[in-house]
Amino acid sequence: MLDLCWKRRGKQIQMKYMNTKIMILKYHIPLAEIIVGFYDALKSASKGYASFDYVHINPQIGDLVKLEIMINAEVIDAFTVITHKDKAQSVAHYLTEKLRDIIPRHMFEVPIQAKVNNKIIARETISAVRKDVLAKCYGGDITRKRKLLEKQKEGKRKMRQFGKVDIPPEAFIAVLKIDG
Repeated sequence: MLDLCWKRRGKQIQMKYMNTKIMILKYHIPLAEIIVGFYDALKSASKGYASFDYVHINPQIGDLVKLEIMINAEVIDAFTVITHKDKAQSVAHYLTEKLRDIIPRHMFEVPIQAKVNNKIIARETISAVRKDVLAKCYGGDITRKRKLLEKQKEGKRKMRQFGKVDIPPEAFIAVLKIDG
């Protein structure tokens, strides 16, 4: 229990033993840490025996940052998360990896980046789907093959600049399921 509360940025106020089997812990834990998955983690850690009660205290200043997700160099407001500065790196890596797995491949390379204060802190790339342009070339001069590959490369560059990335609805749900 102590470890769970510490990971959720809790500050211990009191630890009181009622008897050899019952203990009361009092912590100040930010409400944002309790809202997402705290109850499930508490029940799992205690094998179902622990319970918790909470009382709102006065609002306090926290060290929070705005974590923005950019897909193909475009900020997607629906993926923007406000998180604690200490957790920003891990949340950014989690989100970029999750989005890389969910968003389908396109004809062009799609970069997924997480930024805090205009500084990129995490990046994943969805590789492009390749068409085999050399299938019709067999043997012969290498310059023809190079020309076809260069033409394909130029087309991919233009597509990346003007292409639109389709984001499936599951991606928006995945952002809501951020766990420790």
